Formats: sequence, structure tokens, C-alpha cells
Amino acid sequence: MGILSSLFTGVSGLNANGNALSVVGNNIANLSTIGFKSSRSVFADLVSSSLGGAGGAIQTGLGVALNGVQGNFSQGSLSTTSNALDLAIDGNGFFIMRDTAGATFYSRAGQFHLDAQNRIVDPSGFFLQGYQVNASGLMTASISGVTLPTTTAPPNPTTTVDIGANLNSQSTTGTFSLLDPAGTAQFSTSLTVYDSVGNSHLLTTYFTKTAANTWTYNVVGSTNEIVTGNYHSSNVNASLGLVRLASGTLTFTTSGALDTESVVTSYDDGTSGGTAGGTVGQAQIDFVGATPNQTIAFNFGTSVTTDGGAGFDLTTQFGAASGLVQQSQNGFGAGTLQTFSVETNGMVNGRFSNGQVRPLAQLALARFPDPLGLVRTGKNTFAESGTSGQPLVGAATSAGLGRVLANTLELSNVDLGESFIDMIAAQRGFQANSRVITTSDEVLQELVNLKR
Repeated sequence: MGILSSLFTGVSGLNANGNALSVVGNNIANLSTIGFKSSRSVFADLVSSSLGGAGGAIQTGLGVALNGVQGNFSQGSLSTTSNALDLAIDGNGFFIMRDTAGATFYSRAGQFHLDAQNRIVDPSGFFLQGYQVNASGLMTASISGVTLPTTTAPPNPTTTVDIGANLNSQSTTGTFSLLDPAGTAQFSTSLTVYDSVGNSHLLTTYFTKTAANTWTYNVVGSTNEIVTGNYHSSNVNASLGLVRLASGTLTFTTSGALDTESVVTSYDDGTSGGTAGGTVGQAQIDFVGATPNQTIAFNFGTSVTTDGGAGFDLTTQFGAASGLVQQSQNGFGAGTLQTFSVETNGMVNGRFSNGQVRPLAQLALARFPDPLGLVRTGKNTFAESGTSGQPLVGAATSAGLGRVLANTLELSNVDLGESFIDMIAAQRGFQANSRVITTSDEVLQELVNLKR
């Protein structure tokens, strides 16, 4: 019985080392597979044969078995690429993927691209999952396939204009006239604003000193862009193609700080004198083809008396040449997606043709209590199992999840030198167990030869 069992012990060694060679071969075959995680064979001895003896059984064993194949989830080397959708996870976590049937998989391979519907997919067509962000900047509460916008982004009409300038305190006083705007103003500045449908309009603000420490400003537009029928003829200069849209008054302290700001008089009521608004700095303008009575607030700074500020943050009156310091407005026209980038927190930001940059989506990552329990499902993916535990899903850089690196790929973590050593060990183990079988066969042959 003992001699026969040695044959089966040798066979178990052949099977175990043969399977170990398969594991090593699979590692080496995937040396260039992006995001591949290597494996190693785990052996266990078989003890089921015993002989009687003093103090208990004498156990001879029945060989060895492959007890499991354990994954190695250590970080692979990172390689830089030129593709913005080549993504790598630096740290813990997996990309969340779904196939067309809705089944969920997990992967470390970040070779992504856009399909015909502008969805981010991997080479197998699995959809990358994340939190979608709408045009208003609101993020969805549940994860879904990440899709980049293909439609034109809506415009944003201008509602606020900030003007920071220095008005020369030594300027002479005068009266503004639409017949000669440049000649009756001591300083002017132009700025492009946008209406409700995204059309751009150039508005020019003329500043005229009317008394000591007192200035008026007049906002002028083009007759081609304004509904001139809503404006009195005294506020329209047809020969120059200009329309006076609004006007207001600024006063300054003796130290040059902005002191007070008046309400704005808008001239779209068809009267010569216009109508004073109820909000400081807020004008009302009628652009051609857009929503009528568009309100635009002209902000010249936090004035001392009107706003309770210091009066020095935007417009001032110092004894220096008049000049523009800064100006801005919050509107923009319609735009299409031009380029996009992925931040380390997984946020996908899009740059549009109108110059705007806004978030489009945020990638979701998952980590497991025991990643060694994940089941390999091929195509560089893993699936959840009972031993892996349920995934913790969140944004990158949160909850112990790694960061996302764009233009980067995680290479296979196979160590070729270690794999060759494992291969040699498995080969020698196979040879040695083969020798056990041949030796057992020779012993059996001798036993058979006793009967002659």
C-alpha cells in the first residue's frame, strides 16, 4: 500500500507543479497587459494516510494540492502617455465599469476612449461609471455611465459688470452730449456683454466730471444691436449709430475713495429723461432679438456711504491720469466642447469654445475590504465575490481611495525575474516528482520479480 501511495503522491506533485507553471505562464503572458495584477500559487499538503504507532498515528501524507491562486494587488509602474483618457489610479481603488447588460465590473486598466455617443468606454466597450454634472453645476447623487456633452452649451446673459478705473481728480468739469460722446467725456471704457441668446454686444461707458468730486457715467450701445424704437430720439444718434442706454452718478471723498453710487436711469421707456431704477447700479437694456428689459448691474466698487465699504477696491479719484485698472462681466455666449481634462480627484472638466471651463462629471472609484477575494472575469476586469466584501464607492482622493492621474497608464506588476525563479522552482518540482514516480515503478518492478 505504501509503495502504491507513493505513485499517487508523485502524481499530486506533478499536478500541483503543473498548475504552478500555468500560473507563472499566465503572469509572463500578461507582462505587457495594462493594469494586470500578477498571481502566485499557494500549495497545501495532503494528510490522509496514517500508520499505527505509539502515542498516536504515524502520518505519511498523500502529497500536495494547489490550495489557491492568490492575487498580487501591489501598485504597478506608471507610464506617461499623450491620451487625456489614459487614466491610472495612484493608490487603492478600482475603476467601476458596466457592460451593456448592466453587470458591474472593476478594473485597474485605464485605457479609455470616447464611443460614437461620447460615452467613456474601455477597449471592451464597458462603460466607465461616475457622477454626471449638469449645465448648472449640479452633480447627480447616483453613479451612471460618464457621457461628455455633444450639444451646444447654453449661453449665460450678462447680469453684472465690474469696472475698476481711476478718474483724474484734476479733470475739468463739463456736460456729456450724445452728439460728441468722446469730446464731452474725460474717460471711456468698452466691454463686451451678452444677451439672453448669447449674442455679444459692445457697450461703452463714458465718464464726465460734472462738479467737484462728482462724475456721471453714460452707457452707450450700437443702434444695430438695440431696439431703438423703445428709445426717445434725443437718446439716439443715428449719424454715429449710437444709443444712450443708461446713466448714473458717482461721488468721491476728498481722499479719492468712492463715496456714493446713484440708482441708474434707463432710457428704454421711450422718454427723453428715462426712468430711474430701484436698485443702485442696475440698468435695463433692450437688445435686438433677445429678452426685453435685460437688467445689468454696473458695479464700480464698495462705496463708503452707499455700500459701507472702504471705497478703494475698484473705481477711485486720484490726482493721476484716468485709466482702466480692471473690468469684467459674468456673461458668455453659447459654446461647444473643445477639450477636456481629468483632475486628480476624478473631476472631468470641459473647456468650451466660448472660453468657459466647467465640470462635466466626476469619476467614481471603489475599494474592497479584501481585494484578494475578487474574481477575475477576463478583459482586465474583476467581479465582486462573497469573500471580497461589498465595495465602498466614492470620489477619488476620499475615503482611502487613490488619486486619478490623467495621461498615465498603470503597467503590469509582473516581476519577470521573480517569475523566472518561480518557473525554475516549478520545473524542478515537476522533475523531482517525476523521479518519485519512476522510482516507485522500479520498486514495484523489483517486487513483481520476487515471484519467478
